[in-house]
Amino acid sequence: MVHQQRSQAHLSPSSDTEDIVPLLAPRLAYFAGVARTEHVTRAAQEMDVPQSTLSRAMVRLEQDLGVDLFARIGRTVSLTPAGRTFLVSVERALAEIERAADEVRADADPATGKVAFGFLHTMGSETVPGLIRAFRADHPRVRFSLVQTYGEAMIERLRAGELDLCLTSPVPEAPDLVARRLDEQKLRLVVPADHPLAGRKRVRLAEAADEVFVTLEPGYGLRRITDDLCQEAGFKPRIAFEGEEAETLRGLVAAGLGVALLPPPAFPRPGVSELTVTAPRAVREIGVAWLDGHPDTPPVAAFKKFLLSRRGSLLP
Repeated sequence: MVHQQRSQAHLSPSSDTEDIVPLLAPRLAYFAGVARTEHVTRAAQEMDVPQSTLSRAMVRLEQDLGVDLFARIGRTVSLTPAGRTFLVSVERALAEIERAADEVRADADPATGKVAFGFLHTMGSETVPGLIRAFRADHPRVRFSLVQTYGEAMIERLRAGELDLCLTSPVPEAPDLVARRLDEQKLRLVVPADHPLAGRKRVRLAEAADEVFVTLEPGYGLRRITDDLCQEAGFKPRIAFEGEEAETLRGLVAAGLGVALLPPPAFPRPGVSELTVTAPRAVREIGVAWLDGHPDTPPVAAFKKFLLSRRGSLLP
C-alpha cells in the first residue's frame, strides 16, 4: 500500500539540517527495527513499544521526509529503494550513537574512567608524574588524558570542556572558575656561572635591574609573575629572548644570553648559579582549577579530592 497523501508540513530538499534533525532523530531506531524485521507487529514486540505508536512514527517519518520508505502489504513491509538507501546511513548513525554512549559511560566508570588533566610545562618532569603515581596506588585503573601547556591556553581548554581539572599558576580568579591554592614555589634568580653575582647566595631583585632577561612568552603565568616582580623591584626588564620552556631559558642563561627568574630545576644544571631572591618575595602560587557548576564523574571527583588533600605538600 502506497500513501497517496503527504503531510503539508513535510520538509523540502532545501530545508536546513538543523530543522530536520530534531524531527527525524527520535524515530530512527524505530525505523531500523521495522526495516530489520520487515514486520510492524514483530518490531513493536522486540522494541517493547505499542504497535500503534510504531505505525504512527513510521507514517510521520515518511511525511517529514516526503518519501515512501516502505511498501506495505498488511502488517508486512519491505523497504523501497529510498528506504534501503536511508537504512544504510541510519544504521551507521545509530552505531555511532551507541559507540559514543559506551565511551562516555566508560569514561565515567569509578574504577576505569578517565580524567582530562592539564598542567604547566614546569610541572611535567617531577610533580605531575609523582601525583599520578601516588593517586594510582589506590586507583590503579583510572586513565588520564594529559595536556601540558601554558596557563592561558589551559584555562581556554578548561572552558571549552576539554579538561576536567588543571594545575596552574598564578591561581586564576574568574567568576566561571573554581580555584584552590595548593602550594607555593620559590623562584630563583638564575645567572651564568661566571656572572659577578654568581658567588652570592642571596640577592635583591633590584640588583638585576641593569641585566638582560630571558623569559617565557607573554601568556605564560611565570612571565606575568616575572614582570610583576620586576615592577615591584622598581624596574622593567629588558628582554633578550622569549621562550616556551623553563629549561631552555636555563640553558640560555648558561650560554651567557641573560638572567632569568625560574623555579628550581628537577636536576642541577651546570653553567649557572641560582640565587635566593630576598626582596621582593619571589614565589609563585600553584593551584588547581575547574569550571564552576561542572558536574564531576566519579574518577574526576576522586582525583580532585586527592589533589586538594595535597595542600602544602604538592611539590616534591
